[in-house]
Amino acid sequence: MRIGAKYLGNDRYEFTVWAPFRSTVELEIISPRKEIVPMVKNEPGYWSITMDNIPGESAYRYLLDGQLSRPDPASQFQPDGVHGASHCSSPGMFRWTDEIWKGIPLAEFVLYELHVGTFTPEGTFHAIVSRLQALKELGINAIELMPVAQFPGERNWGYDGAYPFAVQCSYGGPNELKNLINECHRQGIAVVLDVVYNHLGPEGNYIADFGPYFTDKYKTPWGKAVNFDGAHSDEVRNYFIQNALFWFDQYHIDALRLDAIHAIYDMSARPFLQQLAEEVEQFSASDGRKRYLIAESNLNDTRIIEPRDRGGFGIDAQWNDDFHHCLHTLLTSEKGGYYEDFGDINQLVKCVREGFTFSGQISRFRGRRHGNSSIGCPAQQFIIFQQNHDQIGNRMLGERLSTLLSFEALKTAAALTFLSPYIPLLFMGEEYAEKAPFLYFVSHSDQNLIEAVRQGRKSEFEKFAWSSEPPDPQSPDTFSASMLHWERREEGAHRVMLEFYKYLLRIRREIPVLANLDKNRLDMCAIEHTKMLIMRRWLRHNQITALFHLGNADSEIPNPLPPGKWKKILDSSDPRWNGPGCTLPDHIMSEKTLTIRNSSAAVFQGRT
Repeated sequence: MRIGAKYLGNDRYEFTVWAPFRSTVELEIISPRKEIVPMVKNEPGYWSITMDNIPGESAYRYLLDGQLSRPDPASQFQPDGVHGASHCSSPGMFRWTDEIWKGIPLAEFVLYELHVGTFTPEGTFHAIVSRLQALKELGINAIELMPVAQFPGERNWGYDGAYPFAVQCSYGGPNELKNLINECHRQGIAVVLDVVYNHLGPEGNYIADFGPYFTDKYKTPWGKAVNFDGAHSDEVRNYFIQNALFWFDQYHIDALRLDAIHAIYDMSARPFLQQLAEEVEQFSASDGRKRYLIAESNLNDTRIIEPRDRGGFGIDAQWNDDFHHCLHTLLTSEKGGYYEDFGDINQLVKCVREGFTFSGQISRFRGRRHGNSSIGCPAQQFIIFQQNHDQIGNRMLGERLSTLLSFEALKTAAALTFLSPYIPLLFMGEEYAEKAPFLYFVSHSDQNLIEAVRQGRKSEFEKFAWSSEPPDPQSPDTFSASMLHWERREEGAHRVMLEFYKYLLRIRREIPVLANLDKNRLDMCAIEHTKMLIMRRWLRHNQITALFHLGNADSEIPNPLPPGKWKKILDSSDPRWNGPGCTLPDHIMSEKTLTIRNSSAAVFQGRT
């Protein structure tokens, strides 16, 4: 069932809303004329009416039982904010020019996660366009937008969205988002959109006035859970499935990142996530272009990405937090919160070899066994990262790795991320070692809610050894402090880091061994006492051996390279990269030992 205001052409719209227990539902036209029209109810509880002479961006609401006047739960535009009227959005108001765009295979994605509001000084979709060429030159071919669904005020991460179909008006609204996507496709860049199906934001969330969208059967960090498996859940599922298809159809989005699916509670025989994957697969087949679903999950459960004929949900890929946790603890020695489960270099070896580090072992942090084995899952089903919005922004002071690690350690972390056989993700500014924090910020209007957010943030940090006072999420200063300083990418060490990232992504793209995401053609081991990692990858007769030194002192080790001729193609210690100087030779043939700089990465290329 299509929901919301569906444009039929010639200023004609069909309005449909689900409200099964309401005695009457009326369409309340607010502008350009005032009119209240009764709607007709069908058996599942959908009310609908077709109206003529409705110009584009006309304002409307629904009147429930003659008393409650509410915005459309499937509103496509809320220019007056989460409490204002809904506005019609006419697809004919934007002209697409991306007809030849066929997308990019998921295995080739190099993801760049960005927050629209802090990526540029303007904080708009339009302002992003001028930076696309720089991202493409970096080696990015897919941008991932943090949620853009309408949220309260003008400052928010996006996870407080109250209208999943409406594009945030302060970012530029529907047409500006379409223009950004159109321009991305013109430049060969895919667009991934972060969507939130586990909750709706607390302010402006009127959806429960229409029907049983929530259930108290499960408890979530945001209150009642979305009703995915109780009575009337078919229509709730339809709401979110229509949302996913809406982004693919109306906005030409290439992939959706599904936020925190571990908070989607569903005990049905045909889970919502499986149904969603089936519907997206059918849409892709009918549209002639593959669309992808990428899950964020802390479950370490391969059923999410297993094919449906093997009992899985059929989601295309998922984020792998284990990689981040392994790398972060080894480089920073932090052990608070969920980091207490990590810190052993062999955990990182397992993660790179298999995918998940925790595949059924006891987790001290959780107090139980955690995860299942990912050995049989293809490498292209895992997204890895050394930082992302959560891992930075959910720190008390929002510190990036650039303020926690040395310049040499930063380069080593980047090399390990990009040279591993998985899909890499960068967080905006990482490529030039941005120093600005990425803090948590909101702009709610309810004072009680504002105070609850402040206290909630403080309680979250009790699990960690962070003793300072968190910045006020409501303060405009917290938001402005999180702005990128894009001009730094042309300055000193920032420029060097940018060039280092470009080089890493170039060799990953151009060398077939590295471009081939196959963890079955990989071997990895560790020298524990020196915190040294040795990775070997191969494709037919071509081989790569990479050395990653995570320790704090230079080390002499037995030559780990197989017999043959080896040419060095990367050394992060090279003065070219502001390094302290190379200790490894440019070519290796018969050397018995090698001396490797601390906090460094080196790559050798050879043939068998």
